[in-house]
Amino acid sequence: MSFRKRRKRKDRRKFRGTFLIPNLITTASLFSGFFAIVSSINGRFESAALAILVAMVLDGLDGRLARLTQTTSGFGVQYDSLSDLVAFGVAPALLIYLWALKDFGRFGWVAAFLFVACGALRLARFNVQTGSIDPRYFNGLPIPAAAAFVATGVLFSLRLGDWTSMRHVSVLVTIYVLSFLMVSNLKFFSFKQPDLFKRHPFQTLVALVLIFVVVAMEPYCMGFILTAAYVVSGALSTYYYYSRPRVVPDKTEEEIHHPKPANP
Repeated sequence: MSFRKRRKRKDRRKFRGTFLIPNLITTASLFSGFFAIVSSINGRFESAALAILVAMVLDGLDGRLARLTQTTSGFGVQYDSLSDLVAFGVAPALLIYLWALKDFGRFGWVAAFLFVACGALRLARFNVQTGSIDPRYFNGLPIPAAAAFVATGVLFSLRLGDWTSMRHVSVLVTIYVLSFLMVSNLKFFSFKQPDLFKRHPFQTLVALVLIFVVVAMEPYCMGFILTAAYVVSGALSTYYYYSRPRVVPDKTEEEIHHPKPANP
């Protein structure tokens, strides 16, 4: 076997190994979601909430790693969506149902199911609209953010101590609101601006360090506050999105000398 053939075979095996890495991370995210489901069933709500947050971190890594290694594929996109539905749809819905909504009867399980259904619709719409909308914004609340709000809300209530007092009708209403936000047309910042660090390197670095320090000091409390702030930011970012001045193209010389007649 020639040296060139051996080199090609070695490169092919290396490419296959690189292709597997993002999918392995997606599998780890799926496992975290499954672990959260099992923990919720066993009444270990803190472990379930933490597992959902771990899945969120892993979900943020697989896509970036696939783009970095140039191993993106249609299979990876679909697999990631199915994993997200389990980790950020089914897992938080079951967590919040067993933790706070079970006592509300049919209103409780309907809210939990609506969370899963709207999450699935949100993922399907995202896959269809990818590449056709402004990448700086998400159209509707991302399902990982909705799941993070549920998980950090549970952790925050556990931090307060008397978590049974949090089983209030406001939790039920919040799940309905989160479900609506996922399928709404509100704009949420995606933070997908690769030139942000290039344009404001010092300010971005300082902001990241401050966020890390604040969350590290009181992770349960500040994690909930940050996720709640992001959920509320949808109204502000939507206003900013539609209030921006639109660039009107200049008229051509022909349109200036021969304007089109107005419609009757």
